[in-house]
Amino acid sequence: MLYVISGASRSGKTIIAKKLSIQKGIPYVSLDWIMMGFTNGIPEYGIHDKLFPDDIAQRLWSFLKAMFESMLSVETDCIIEGEAILPELIIELFKKYPDKLTICFMGYTDVSIDKKVKEIKDFSNEKNDWLEDKSDAYVIDHVKNMIAHSRQIEKSCKENRIRYFDTSKNFIKSIEDAIKYLSV
Repeated sequence: MLYVISGASRSGKTIIAKKLSIQKGIPYVSLDWIMMGFTNGIPEYGIHDKLFPDDIAQRLWSFLKAMFESMLSVETDCIIEGEAILPELIIELFKKYPDKLTICFMGYTDVSIDKKVKEIKDFSNEKNDWLEDKSDAYVIDHVKNMIAHSRQIEKSCKENRIRYFDTSKNFIKSIEDAIKYLSV
């Protein structure tokens, strides 16, 4: 089974992937690692970490689709998490492999910007984090962009009948609900 967790930055994707990995005893792969491989290893491909998530998803899709199909054809059990997937792109694979692919998207459409910035800053102080050294203005701008991205994802999930979990109001419960959904 291939488990795909995508959505907005800071919506809990990595937390879910790590917990599910332990629960199922299978590895997880972060799409951030792949994207940074393109950023630092083959910059001439134009895929880099400064693009908006939609742009990264569009540019990476042919690569990811081929990788996913290869993994699905040999029945690899793995968790894939990261921003670089859109519901409207992965729906084709979901329809082709309904018994081998489980997908959910995460986001936050109605979060208090101040609350989310505080959560990010608190988390950044605990871990090595890419937002650790960024200004409050930068983090606020990032949160605003991710709220807009979450709204697009939620809309596309509804249109494509793909499960979406929103962490705006109760982050922990939404994470637990997503893990339950993926565990079935």
